[in-house]
Amino acid sequence: MNEKNHRREHVLVCLSSAPSNARIIETASRMARAFQGDFTALFVETPDFASMSRENKKRLNENILLAKQLGAKVETCYGDDVPYQISEFARLSGVTNIVIGRSAVRRRRLLIKPTITDQLIDYAPNADIHIIPDRETGSFYLVEEARGKNDGFFSIGDIIKCFISLFAATCVGVVFHRFGFSEANIIMVYILSVLITAVITTYRGYSLASSIISVIVFNFFFTEPRYTLFAYDKGYPVTFIVMFLAAFITGSLAAKQKAHANQLASLAYRTKLLFDANQLLQKAKGREEIMTATANQLLKLLDRDMVTMLRNEKGNLDKPHIYLSKESRRKGQEECLSEEEKEAALWTLQHNKHAGAGTDHYSHLPWLYLAIRVNSNVYGVIGIEAKNNPLDAFENSIVLSILGECALALENKKNAREKEEAAILAKNEQLRANLLRGISHDLRTPLTSISGNASNLLSNGNCFDEQTKVQIYGDIYEDAMWLINMVENLLYVTRIEEGRMQIHMSAELIDEAIEEALRHIKGKGHQIRVESTNELILARMDPRLIVQTMINILDNAVKYTPEGSEIIISVKKDQGQVIVEIKDQGPGIPDEAKPHIFEMFYTGTNQASDSRRSMGLGLYLCKAIIDAHGGEITVLDHKPRGTIFRFTLSAEEVSIDE
Repeated sequence: MNEKNHRREHVLVCLSSAPSNARIIETASRMARAFQGDFTALFVETPDFASMSRENKKRLNENILLAKQLGAKVETCYGDDVPYQISEFARLSGVTNIVIGRSAVRRRRLLIKPTITDQLIDYAPNADIHIIPDRETGSFYLVEEARGKNDGFFSIGDIIKCFISLFAATCVGVVFHRFGFSEANIIMVYILSVLITAVITTYRGYSLASSIISVIVFNFFFTEPRYTLFAYDKGYPVTFIVMFLAAFITGSLAAKQKAHANQLASLAYRTKLLFDANQLLQKAKGREEIMTATANQLLKLLDRDMVTMLRNEKGNLDKPHIYLSKESRRKGQEECLSEEEKEAALWTLQHNKHAGAGTDHYSHLPWLYLAIRVNSNVYGVIGIEAKNNPLDAFENSIVLSILGECALALENKKNAREKEEAAILAKNEQLRANLLRGISHDLRTPLTSISGNASNLLSNGNCFDEQTKVQIYGDIYEDAMWLINMVENLLYVTRIEEGRMQIHMSAELIDEAIEEALRHIKGKGHQIRVESTNELILARMDPRLIVQTMINILDNAVKYTPEGSEIIISVKKDQGQVIVEIKDQGPGIPDEAKPHIFEMFYTGTNQASDSRRSMGLGLYLCKAIIDAHGGEITVLDHKPRGTIFRFTLSAEEVSIDE
């Protein structure tokens, strides 16, 4: 009992095209608000839905719109057994209260059959069923009348089809009669004719008329006395009745199966459209592609002019994109939105509600504006031309489904973009942390050395001999130059990461760049030798950046090789490229470390000979500079011992002016 008391109420109202259905929806809405429960509006689409009159379809759409405005979640199910479909939906959705109108309960049947209410009580005994009486005078709206009549009942084409079918059956009957076939065989021919009529015509009344006419024609041509409407045999009336009932039942079943087939085809088409839309939206790479795929699917479904507008970062709508129907393209029409239409679209975006044709806001406009939304998040607006031809329940349902898929795709793209931005931010934060950690560690050693040596000179400078002073001055200079080189690398890396590194390319002598780099390298105890080819080699480069590249590579060679070892710089020209190699005799680089040495902050496992720790920026900067020059930098083993750094630049021809 406590579980029942705490169970959340769920009110279900049944939608129809009955004139009194609007009042029933309002009553159900008040009930849902009173219960503070869920509110659902259900429409059961029967096979006869396609033959519903335009007036009834319009009234049904108005009732569906009213239910949405009152906060109902509109659902659609399919089948010809309305009570069963309602009860199954109620059972699966946890509905506790079903609201239905009296006008929808009354049925006119030749045979006594339980009312919808009685069947609902049998099918859904756990739900409370509320019957709202119809107070409209003289309004006895029957379920059959809600289905409406086909506007084209008196179709010349269907009448001709019916006549041909009966004429063919009569011709076959005459042939059977001449060959002595029994009357039962001829009756089967006419039943077959009625069956064919039910299949090839659009309205069930043609099969009923064909059944009656078949009995009359059979009586006229094949019963004694022939060519009259009299019958001598007393058993003929029974034969006629059985023939009529057999033909009528057969025709009715055929018409029903045809309606079911049409409904299944409609569902299959809807499913295919939704599946195709889902596939296209998953493949779409950007917001514009998502909107284009959505518009194309809706254009394929509705063949109406439509417009799409995405929401921008400022909360307004971007420039509208208009898609024309086949008829508009054939006529060469060009659609453009007026300022009032743009205001209606913006109102839809801001209020998350429909606007335009068929609604309470901007109803005089020719477009129906729908929000592309997921819950309360609106990602855009789509407008559909619906002034003279409003969307029916089928079209409205599938349009909302496709727009829902579109909104989910846009939300997924937004989440993916935010996730990517968060990952980039986290990476930048990690890089910043590594950079600060490296700077704090690497600055401490040279600054301590500089401050200590300067303190010794200030305090005990008079006690040191000249040679000691020169050594201290040299140590201060080397530490200061190391700091300058590190700061230069930091500045270059910052410019690269921010995309602000400017390259000024020109034809320069590679030997001059090498000489400039050697001025900044103090190879204490190292022999740095340049292998010259006595040839003027010009390379297309930014000399300032190439000098920094050589300084970084030479600094690594000095740092990681023992004192007294030799460092060789060689330059050669080959097939339009200048190849620069810097070879050392250090411990070498392990194979597993080679793919990573050009990564930012990678320091490897080797220790520098002066016990300083590298920040891992020098080689990263070298690769960025050489890549910007369109060259390539690689690391190789120097046999028998050591490492070779090789980079390439574009060669320039030497021009000699005489």
